[in-house]
Amino acid sequence: MQVVSARDITERNQPQKALQIKENYRRKQSQTLVQLARSKTFQQGDLNATLKEITEAAARTLSVKRVGVWLYNQERSKIECIDLYDVSTKEHSFGNSLSEKNYPAYFQALEKERTIAADDARNDKRTQELSESYLSVSGITSLLDAPIWLEGRLIGVVCHEHIGEQRQWTLEEETFAGSIADFVTLAIEAKERNFAQEALRQSEAQFRAIFECSSIGIGLINMKAQIVDTNLALCKILGYSREELYGKHFTDYICTQRGDLKLYKQLMSEIHTDLKRTSRVDFQPSKHQEQFVEKHRIEMERRCLHQNSSLVWTHISVSVIPASNGEPEFFLAMIEDITERKETELKLRVSQEAAEAASRAKSEFLATMSHELRTPLNAIMGLSQLLQQEIVGSLNEKQNEYVSCIYSSGEHLLALINGILDLSKVEANKEELLLSPLPVSDLCNYAMWTVRDRASEKGLQLTCKIEVEEDICVGDERRIKQMLLNLLTNAIKFTPAGQVSLVVKKVPQGITFTVSDTGIGIDSNQFQFLFEPFKQLDSRLNRQYEGTGLGLALTRKLARLHGGDVSVKSILGEGSQFTLFLPNPVEMQKEQD
Repeated sequence: MQVVSARDITERNQPQKALQIKENYRRKQSQTLVQLARSKTFQQGDLNATLKEITEAAARTLSVKRVGVWLYNQERSKIECIDLYDVSTKEHSFGNSLSEKNYPAYFQALEKERTIAADDARNDKRTQELSESYLSVSGITSLLDAPIWLEGRLIGVVCHEHIGEQRQWTLEEETFAGSIADFVTLAIEAKERNFAQEALRQSEAQFRAIFECSSIGIGLINMKAQIVDTNLALCKILGYSREELYGKHFTDYICTQRGDLKLYKQLMSEIHTDLKRTSRVDFQPSKHQEQFVEKHRIEMERRCLHQNSSLVWTHISVSVIPASNGEPEFFLAMIEDITERKETELKLRVSQEAAEAASRAKSEFLATMSHELRTPLNAIMGLSQLLQQEIVGSLNEKQNEYVSCIYSSGEHLLALINGILDLSKVEANKEELLLSPLPVSDLCNYAMWTVRDRASEKGLQLTCKIEVEEDICVGDERRIKQMLLNLLTNAIKFTPAGQVSLVVKKVPQGITFTVSDTGIGIDSNQFQFLFEPFKQLDSRLNRQYEGTGLGLALTRKLARLHGGDVSVKSILGEGSQFTLFLPNPVEMQKEQD
């Protein structure tokens, strides 16, 4: 006979079984986190794909109905669901939103708590606001929400939604939910990092394309003056390949001048001074780099040595590029071939010198001839005047007419010679002004009295109006009278009928004398020829009106000699207006300085 003993150990094995289940559950959570950490989706920077992988893994591990990722909108007025995974349908959706003003307690809890573990979500004070509009509609009984933080700022929440009987969340599940939120943060950071890297790659590609395709030579030079990189344009300017230039000293290809070393030392000194100043206010390269490069730059025109030993004229602009710590790292040299421009300038300079020499020769010739003509002309006028006075005998009527014609022609020729002499003297910079305070009324009265008879002969109305508080201007008396007479005489000459007026006004910088007429007027296309000597605008006018075209040319030169100018307004067939501007003594001194 055998005796068998049996004992019921069910109660003793239950804690061990629960412990084993708990351990398996914990191991499952760890494996999920490890799989997410090793996922290649994170490295690719595709946020949508990464979030789908995270929500599916979280729902599968925690055995919940749905897992959603909600992020704040740009205004931070609400959170929006960007991915919601439903285990039963195995589908992802998005689009719901929760406004902060409608659920203030819930949003406040997100800010304060590491996780919101609401076993009875519809009655929990943190989530009961969601009951009517969200929880009851979806049949949600328990919520496990983990806030998402990025750089110390709340940006959203991961919601684990349980449907059915209420569920008591364990500490391990809360920790797992916090880890899932951290993975969402990593996914967002990976997306931003990949976006920044892609933008950087595109920027570098664009810069490289500009660098290579630029028609201006570009060279990157280190602080030891060694060439680090060049574009094709610079290689063409110097006649070397990129490989031949690499590592060579940039200064070996530049024809330096006296003072270049001093200029370089001054530039570097200013850089270090500026760096000390900006270091006190927390130097930020992204903020100061553009200003730094713009400020620390030198430009010069130098000849470069070509590979075939010829010299190439270039315009060189050298800027300093700082490193991330603000210290100078590279020189950026922009080199433009200006050989053609320099050759053109040289030709223009030669042409200009030849033109100036010809002008001087012309002025000297005219001055010499004028002096030579004056001597016999004075004799002619003197003798004709004696004949008019009948000192050597009486003259008949015809003889008197001839003598008067000789004398008037001599006067006209003398005026022409004097005009040529004045113009030659001004062009040769030999004219000296005797500046002094002058009564404006005296100048105007003299000019008006001198041309009064000419105006009367043509039946013109001659008026003068002085609108100045102080009856004083500063200038050379003889030359101002000459300019006023030239303008008034011209106005009378080209005005068949109507009136000629002189108006004097005070302006902020000086004083203006404006001569207006109702004469034949001038076409605006002809303004550019008005002040050229020996020039009349229409050859037909030469026969109708006397003159050599010296008056306006001389008037403008004398006005500019005073620091002023002469301007014109005119309408063909209606009249003209010439304005002589003379600066006040302060403005004249500035002009001379």
